Amino acid sequence: MSGTMELETAGVGGTQAVAAAVARVLAAGDVVSLSGELGAGKTCFVQGAAAALDVAERVTSPTFLLRRDYEGRLPVSHVDVYRLDALAEVEDLGIGEVDGVLFVEWGDAVRPLLPPDHLEVSLAVPDPAAPVVEGDEPRRLTLRAHGAMWRRRLGELTEDLAPWQVEGAR
Repeated sequence: MSGTMELETAGVGGTQAVAAAVARVLAAGDVVSLSGELGAGKTCFVQGAAAALDVAERVTSPTFLLRRDYEGRLPVSHVDVYRLDALAEVEDLGIGEVDGVLFVEWGDAVRPLLPPDHLEVSLAVPDPAAPVVEGDEPRRLTLRAHGAMWRRRLGELTEDLAPWQVEGAR
């Protein structure tokens, strides 16, 4: 199994369903790094994963609060580092002190602070010039496993994520 998986969803529900499938293999101490342009679906992904982890509260973007914590089957911490200027500011968020699962929006900006074993999820609009049908918000998701643990887990998710697998992508 390669350490990368290319997926495409047709809308918010699909993006959340992919996240729910990923949540099935999440464990305490895991870090999921999210990247993509504004509006690419990073918070949408966290919403899907949090719902699958039995978070009852409404999950919203932590852009201005920087960090939101939720209780579920596993505690969920959701941080957004977009507005931070230095890695030291990120460390002040306590991202190394999470008991449950940590989702880091704009994680590519703080890659040096991420653990060697983590899942990277990049989200993008497949064709920004294409007309959008109301309710149809296609997204391209690239899942990259960092570390042997995540390569194994991504392999475990192959069947669950098959409906969104991009044909011919590896």
